[in-house]
Amino acid sequence: QVRLVESGGGLVQPGGSLRLSCAASGGIFSFNAMGWYRQAPGKQRELVASSSGTTNYADSVKGRFTISRDNAKNTVNLQMNSLKPEDTAVYYCNAVRYGTSTRNDYWGQGTQVTVSS
Repeated sequence: QVRLVESGGGLVQPGGSLRLSCAASGGIFSFNAMGWYRQAPGKQRELVASSSGTTNYADSVKGRFTISRDNAKNTVNLQMNSLKPEDTAVYYCNAVRYGTSTRNDYWGQGTQVTVSS
């Protein structure tokens, strides 16, 4: 059974930095993609950054956030710099495995990031 465990959330002042980490365990196959989503109160969950051979970022975080992935260890990190109050959300680690005609998404439990003075 796949399990994703996140760490690194917390409270930070505007302009500050945080680093989120996610470790995946379970299963014998590596993931086709890993990434981070976030969900703010009253809003839909949105993609923040993903890594699947190439990296993708939401426009709102480009130039401020950096995703890094270790395929051998099945870990993915998100370095968040120049944080803004609008970055406040619960951040979820995501991992994807593709089957012949299926896509399986796995999720962490979420970690709260609060940007406030």
